[in-house]
Amino acid sequence: MSLRAKALYTFQSENKEEISIQENEELVIFDENSVDGWLQGENSRGERGLFPASYVQIIRLRSGSNLTDQSLSSPGSSPGKDLSYIHTPSTTLPSDDDDDWDDWDETSTVVEDEDPRRGVGANGHSQSPYSNPNVHYRAKPHMERQDSMSSNRKGSMVGRNLNRFSSFVRSGVEAFVLGDVPMMAKIAESYSIEMGPRGPQWKESPQPFSCSIEDPTKQTKFKGIKTYISYRVTPSHTGRPVYRRYKHFDWLYNRLLHKFTVISVPHLPEKQATGRFEEDFIEKRKRRLILWMDHMTSHPVLSQYEGFEHFLMCGDDKQWKLGKRRAEKDEMVGAHFMLTFQIPNEHQDLQDVEERIDSFKAFAKKMDDSVMQLTHVASELVRKHLGGFRKEFQRLGNGFQSISQSFLLDPPYSSDALSNAISHTGRTYENIGEMFAEQPKYDLFHMLDKLSLYQGLLSNFPDIIHLQK
Repeated sequence: MSLRAKALYTFQSENKEEISIQENEELVIFDENSVDGWLQGENSRGERGLFPASYVQIIRLRSGSNLTDQSLSSPGSSPGKDLSYIHTPSTTLPSDDDDDWDDWDETSTVVEDEDPRRGVGANGHSQSPYSNPNVHYRAKPHMERQDSMSSNRKGSMVGRNLNRFSSFVRSGVEAFVLGDVPMMAKIAESYSIEMGPRGPQWKESPQPFSCSIEDPTKQTKFKGIKTYISYRVTPSHTGRPVYRRYKHFDWLYNRLLHKFTVISVPHLPEKQATGRFEEDFIEKRKRRLILWMDHMTSHPVLSQYEGFEHFLMCGDDKQWKLGKRRAEKDEMVGAHFMLTFQIPNEHQDLQDVEERIDSFKAFAKKMDDSVMQLTHVASELVRKHLGGFRKEFQRLGNGFQSISQSFLLDPPYSSDALSNAISHTGRTYENIGEMFAEQPKYDLFHMLDKLSLYQGLLSNFPDIIHLQK
């Protein structure tokens, strides 16, 4: 049943699933139950799509009266004598209860697993069946997995097309800012912010630790039908190893994105459709997983996350499933996560904060451009080392070898010592070519690994700053 509504504020769409609405515009609502803070409806121009639930006022006639009431709380209106305000709860995405430790596809993410019926558009957001207004569908996921930036991209800062109603806002941050988040009766977790010499900072972890990732091993199941790589993960504070596949890292990464919307979580190493079991790729993924894990364990907040501890310590299949589902049902995400903050008492001047944020934004943009430039140059140099340089030295070596063989065709005047010397020179140049091909393993590969981690960190800051604004 369709309902009439009135737009309280102007909203400009930036994604194809959304529609723009103007202040005081009359709208048609297909379903008054919001999904993660979004409604589906039609504007006065006949466009159908999503718009923020808190930006509209649903108009409903009361029986025996011409008065209307509002079913969705909005930030800009106050209760009147003839109006009743009812906050519509958001719908949460269900988790897959049949998910198993091993029966989880390598390419899946937590977002994809939550609702297999949802299509994904070119921009990574869910496609909406606008053609049928009676179809009930789920809005865009809270946060989708972003793979590591590739060297041929223009810049890691333009990876997502997000406006102020991005996935961050859909997880409840707008409600937090507007004061619509209900206070929890009991908040079990707490994250402290303290004043450091350079301003506010996270309080250091009381029990810092590290974690090693070793021994990537090819494993099979279903009598060899499915093959995967398993890593031995050993946290220093327990000393007990657990074995994890890439999909388990991917699950953890999505949980971190979903919960810590105001913290930059670097991307995981990229996925690869082919060549996943080639030695070079396995070694590259291992190096980058080590860097990613080092960052996680050194972060005072991410390292204390219950889901992270479960990832590092659980070795039992049944307990893994229980802990996984518990993490996916965590309520302290989005706006609720902000309720866990213990903030310092020192007053922060608003203008000073704005200036520091603008300064950091300029730094992050410049740093992102510089990292992308250095990554491109280093990648080109690696390509030359593995291809051009080696090939040219091999050609040079082959030329000397040909000269050596030519002398052998004139026996009366040939000299074995001279021929052997020329042949040795040729082999030396061929070896130099192989040394050029090996050289990136000792410097450029490690530099590119570190640059990839920085790209993943820097690409998140525009969203986080936008959220803060």
